[in-house]
Amino acid sequence: MLKLLVCVSGGGTNLQAILDAIDAGRISGARVEYVISNNAGAYALQRARENGIEAICLSPRDFESREAFNDAFVEKVKALAPDLIVLAGFLVAVPQALVEAFPNRIINIHPSLIPSFCGVGYYGLRVHEAALARGVRVTGATVHFVDGGMDTGPIILQKAVEVRPEDTAKSLQRRVMEEAEWQILPRAIDLIANGRVSVEEGKVRIK
Repeated sequence: MLKLLVCVSGGGTNLQAILDAIDAGRISGARVEYVISNNAGAYALQRARENGIEAICLSPRDFESREAFNDAFVEKVKALAPDLIVLAGFLVAVPQALVEAFPNRIINIHPSLIPSFCGVGYYGLRVHEAALARGVRVTGATVHFVDGGMDTGPIILQKAVEVRPEDTAKSLQRRVMEEAEWQILPRAIDLIANGRVSVEEGKVRIK
């Protein structure tokens, strides 16, 4: 049984999608053991508690420096010893030391079709605002492994979402979540939990 640590900064809708998928049997061989948030007010922590999951808040504000926070974060995650770390709307740059400690064991969901609208500065509504400003006809979401860069790790799954003429950033954000993120993140976890994902020469292979 794969032990999951889900890291989230906000409401935890992707966390809920994972929990729902486990309940529905769409994720097998995995369970959420821990939820970490950098935000004490994150509703994701409440979602965790309501589901009997250990909820942990670790905020940079509680440390003298970002380096001190990074060290504490890495040590805490190592102590929890998860099999897979899932970044589900986690607005914190993952320390390189964590990537090195968990190679190809950290995945992230990004609300665009990477390599479009990704990297430094592209998060939350900003991604969808940029997509609308560029006038793209199709956007979507991507699940990828986390490496030393920003949204540069090997891609596991992608799903496209049509952009409608009447879309606003908020309406597009919602549809990308419903039609893509909540579908492919649980699917990626299920594939990994069942040993169907490998990384070869920097690319993901799915059996």
